[in-house]
Amino acid sequence: MHRLRTTVARLRPLTAAQTAQTLAQPRLLAIEGGLRTFQPVRRQNTSVAAEPFLNGTSSNYVEEMYYAWLENPRNVHKSWDIFFRNANAGAPPGAAYQSPPPLNGTSQGLASFQTLVGAQPNVEKLVEDHLAVQSLIRAYQVRGHHIAKLDPLNISCVDFDDAPCTVGLQNVELSHYKERLCKLTAGGTTTTSGFYGLAESDLDKVFRLPTTTFIGGNEGALPLREIIRRLEMAYCQHIGVEFMFINDVEQCQWIRQKFETPGVMQFSLEEKRTLLARMIRSTRFEEFLQRKWSSEKRFGLEGCESLIPALKTIIDMSSQSGVESVIMGMSHRGRLNVLANVIRKELEQIFCQFDSKLEAADEGSGDVKYHLGMYHKRMNRVSDKLITLSLVANPSHLEAVDPVVQGKTKAEQFYCGDTEGKRVMSILIHGDAAFAGQGIVYETFHLSDLPSYTTHGTIHVVVNNQIGFTTDPRMARSSPYPTDVARVVNAPIFHVNADDPEAVMYVCKVAAEWRNTFHKDVVIDLVCYRRNGHNEMDEPMFTQPLMYKQIKKQKGVLQKFAEKVIAEGVITPHEYEEEIAQYDKICEEAHTRSKDEKILHIKHWLDSPWPGFFTLEGQPKSLSCPSTGISEEELGHIGNIAASVPLEDFTIHGGLSRILKGRGNMVSQRVCDWALGEYMAFGSLLKDGIHVRLSGQDAERGTFSHRHHVLHDQNVDKRICIPMNHISPNQAPYTVCNSSLSEYGVLGFELGFAMASPNALVLWEAQFGDFHNTAQCIIDQFISSGQAKWVRQNGIVLLLPHGMEGMGPEHSSARPERFLQMCNDDPDVFPKLSEDFAVRQLYDCNWIVVNCSNPANYFHVLRRQILQPFRKPLIVFTPKSLLRHPEAKSSFDDMLPGTHFKRIIPDDGPAAASPEKVKRIIFCTGKIYYELTRERKNRGMDDSVAVVRIEQLSPFPFDLVKAESDRFPNADLVWCQEEHKNQGYYDYVRPRIRTTTNRTRPVWYAGRGPAAAPATGNKQTHLTELQRLLDSAFDLEAFSGKL
Repeated sequence: MHRLRTTVARLRPLTAAQTAQTLAQPRLLAIEGGLRTFQPVRRQNTSVAAEPFLNGTSSNYVEEMYYAWLENPRNVHKSWDIFFRNANAGAPPGAAYQSPPPLNGTSQGLASFQTLVGAQPNVEKLVEDHLAVQSLIRAYQVRGHHIAKLDPLNISCVDFDDAPCTVGLQNVELSHYKERLCKLTAGGTTTTSGFYGLAESDLDKVFRLPTTTFIGGNEGALPLREIIRRLEMAYCQHIGVEFMFINDVEQCQWIRQKFETPGVMQFSLEEKRTLLARMIRSTRFEEFLQRKWSSEKRFGLEGCESLIPALKTIIDMSSQSGVESVIMGMSHRGRLNVLANVIRKELEQIFCQFDSKLEAADEGSGDVKYHLGMYHKRMNRVSDKLITLSLVANPSHLEAVDPVVQGKTKAEQFYCGDTEGKRVMSILIHGDAAFAGQGIVYETFHLSDLPSYTTHGTIHVVVNNQIGFTTDPRMARSSPYPTDVARVVNAPIFHVNADDPEAVMYVCKVAAEWRNTFHKDVVIDLVCYRRNGHNEMDEPMFTQPLMYKQIKKQKGVLQKFAEKVIAEGVITPHEYEEEIAQYDKICEEAHTRSKDEKILHIKHWLDSPWPGFFTLEGQPKSLSCPSTGISEEELGHIGNIAASVPLEDFTIHGGLSRILKGRGNMVSQRVCDWALGEYMAFGSLLKDGIHVRLSGQDAERGTFSHRHHVLHDQNVDKRICIPMNHISPNQAPYTVCNSSLSEYGVLGFELGFAMASPNALVLWEAQFGDFHNTAQCIIDQFISSGQAKWVRQNGIVLLLPHGMEGMGPEHSSARPERFLQMCNDDPDVFPKLSEDFAVRQLYDCNWIVVNCSNPANYFHVLRRQILQPFRKPLIVFTPKSLLRHPEAKSSFDDMLPGTHFKRIIPDDGPAAASPEKVKRIIFCTGKIYYELTRERKNRGMDDSVAVVRIEQLSPFPFDLVKAESDRFPNADLVWCQEEHKNQGYYDYVRPRIRTTTNRTRPVWYAGRGPAAAPATGNKQTHLTELQRLLDSAFDLEAFSGKL
C-alpha cells in the first residue's frame, strides 16, 4: 500500500491550490514566431467564495494537508478528506469544497456529498490518466512525423492519403483533434478510447511530466492542453523526427532534448543573415546558369536551394568540433552548385565547362561537368580553422560513389591516426528514389559499424524531390519514406521541410552534433521539389501534371525567407537587393574571365591529389621499375615469421600446426608455395613502410584454407594473432579483414581506400572469381575507366580465384573475357619498341591483367604494384588447385635481387634446345600449363611441342610473343585454354598473336567449344571435355588442311 501511495504521489495532478498559484501567472511558450502569451488555462466557473481557502498565502498549508492525506486520509479533518477525494475524482471547481459540519453535530450535508463522490480516493483513475498522458507523449514521439508539415507543396502525405496533411493549431480543443490524435495513438476510432480515455474535460487538468520528455523545460507539470500544444510544436511542424526505433536509451533522450526543449530553435541575427546570404548564393547561382545557358543540361538545384546552407552548416559545426577534412559524395542534382558554393571551386572554371568550343586536354577522355570532383583546402570562416573539402568524382550510376567515399574517408582516418573519426568525416548526398531503390545504399550502411570499415559516423542528406525522373514515390518504393533503409543501423532520421531554411539549419546542427557525440550515421531527409524536369530540357508535365501545376504556383524559398527576415527586421530590403547585386556581379566577372579559358584541364578537377608522388606537371618521376626481388636473408626472415606463432601461450589448431611446420620446411629448402610467396610480397612491403590492406569474404583464412594470416587461440575466445605484424619493429601495419557478404559495397570501399594514397597496397579478394560480377558497376565505371575520365590513378588489386576444376558454373570462371575486352591496347598495331617498352606499356594501359602460374611471379607482380612510378589497377586471376600443386612452387633463386616479373615464361625444356624440330607452339596462361606439360610428357612429345606461358595478358607482351614465334619458325601456333571458346582469352590473344607474326601465320584454337554457361556441373563431363581439349592440343595433324 505504501508503494502504491508513493507512486500516486509522484503521478498526482497538482492540488487545486498549486494549480491556482501556477496559473495565476501568464504562461509563455516559444514558437517559431517568437514568444506567445497564453491566457490562464483554468476556467473559473464559480466565485472565489466557493473555495475561499485557495489563495497564494495558504498554498503551503494546502500542500502539507494534501501530503498528509495521501499518507492516510484519517490524518486530516473529514472536510479535507472529502475535498481531496472530490478534486481527484474530477469534481468541477467550487464543487470539491464542502463546508465543515456545524458544531451541533448535524452532518446531513456532509453525508449527502459523500454519497456523491464515494468514500475512497479514485486512485485507479489517477494512475490511468497519467499513463494515458505518458502514452500520448510517446505517441507523438513515435509517430508525430507522420502528420508534420514536411511537404513544401502540401500535396502528399507520408502514407499517401488523398487528403493533404493538416498542420498547426491555434486553440487546442480535444474534440477537434480526435481524428488526428487517433493516428498518433493506439485507438483506431474517433471515440475517446482512441486516446486512452482522455476526455475534453481533461484538457485543463495538470499532469506531472515523465522523465522521457523535455517539453516542460523547467516545469515538472503542465495542463494537458499545453502538453499537446508543445508536442505539436516539437514533432508536427516543419521537422519530423524519426528516432524511437533506436534501442539506446541515452541516444533517444539526447534527441528528445534537442527537439522538445522549449525555445531550442532560436537563431541570432548574425546566423539569420549568414543563412540569407547562403540562400542568395545558392539561388542566384542557378538563376545565372539558367540565364546564360538555358538550353544546357546542368541538373540544377531549383526547388532545393536550402541544400547549400544545409551542407555549409554541417561543415561549420563539424569544423568547430575539430574535423579537419570532409569527404563528400553526391549524384548530379545540384553538383555544380555544391562545387561553387560549398567546395568553392573557381566560378570561371565551372562556367568555361559550358563553352562548346573548349578544347580537351591530351590527358584522358574526360567526363561531363556534373560528374567531376574537386579537392580544396580553405579557411572556414565560422570556426577560423583550415578545412579540406573533397568531392569525389562519380558516374551517372546513382549511389555507386557511396562506398568509395567511405573507403577514402577510412583511409584518411587511418593515415592520420584518427581512430575515433574526430578529424576526418564523410557526407553523402542522395536522391530520394535512389536512396530507396539502390541496394548499394543498404550495403554501405552495413559497413558503417564494422571494425575495419567504420568511418565513425556519416551524415546522409537526402535531396527528396518526391519524384524519380518521371516515377512517383508510390511506384518507386514500398516503404512510407525513402529513408526507411537507414533504420536497419539505428540511424536517426530527421525529416525537414526544405522551404523552411531555419528548420533545415537547425536539423543540420543537430545532425552534426549527433555525429560528433555518438559517431554514428544520421540521415537528413530534405523534403523539397524539383522545379524543372529531370534536366532542364525535360518536360515534367507529361507525367506529373498536377504536381507541376502546384510547383509553378510555388513561391521560391529565397523569396519566402527574405520576406520573413525583412519583416523581422533582420535585414532591410535595400541591404537584401545589395547582397543579390553583389553576388550577381561576382558571377558576371567570373563569366568574363571564363572566356579566356581555351583548354579543359581535367587535372584541375582532381579529387585525390598525391603530393610528391608525381612531378609538378603530374607526370611520373621516371619510366623505369627497379628489380622487385629481395635478399635471401629477408626471404628467410619473413618465411620464418610465416611459420611461427609470435605470441606466447597461444594455442593454435592442430591442423594449423602442421601447415606452419610445412612452411618452415619449405623455407629451409629455399622454396615457397603460393601462400608463402604472397607472405613474402606482403612482408617485404610492410618492412619497407608500405601499408598493406587485404579484405574480402573469408580473406583472413582464405577461401581455400591456404592463407591463415589470422591465428585464433583455441582456448581463449576472440584472442587472435597476426604474425605479419611482427616482422619488424618499424614496419607499416598490416590490415587483413573478413568483409561483409558484399562485393559491390566492399570493392567500392577498397577502391576508395586505395585512392587516398599511392603508398599502400590495397587488395580485394573475391570468395570465388565468379562473384565479382555483383560489383560490375565499380569495375566498369571506376576501375576500368577512372583514370581516363577523371585523371585519377589507382593501384587497387583484385584477386579473383579462377580455374575449371569441375566445381560447377558458379565456381569456375572469373570471366577473364570481360576484363580483357575493356583493355585499351590496339590488337592490330604492333607497338614501337624502345628500351623502356615494358614500363611504358604499363603506363599507357588502363589496367593490368595477369594470370600467374607460379608463386615467384605472383610475388613479383604484387611488389611491382608499389615499385613502379605510377599506379594502375591490377587484375589477378588466382589459382585454386595450384595452391597445393606439388609443381607450383618457386625457388628463392627466382625472388632474389635482380629478378623481375616475367611477362611470359618461355619453354626451357628439350624443345628449346632444338627449336627447328618443334612442330607446334602452344601458348597458354594459368593452371592449364601444368595439365599440358603432364600430357606432353605422357605422350613423349617434349621435343616436338613447346609450351609458352603468357603471364601478363594485358598490356599484351607483343615483343616477347614475337620473339617466341620467331624462335620456332617451323611450328604452327596454337592457343590453348580450358575455358569455352566464346569465353576466356582466345578472342583477345588471337588477333594480337597474329599481329606479332604480321598475320603470316594462323593461330589455331584448342579448348572447349562455345557455351552459354562458364562450366559444366557434372564432374564426368568436365573430365571428358578436358581430355578432348588436350587431345586437340597435341594432335599435330588436327589443323592440317585448314585455313
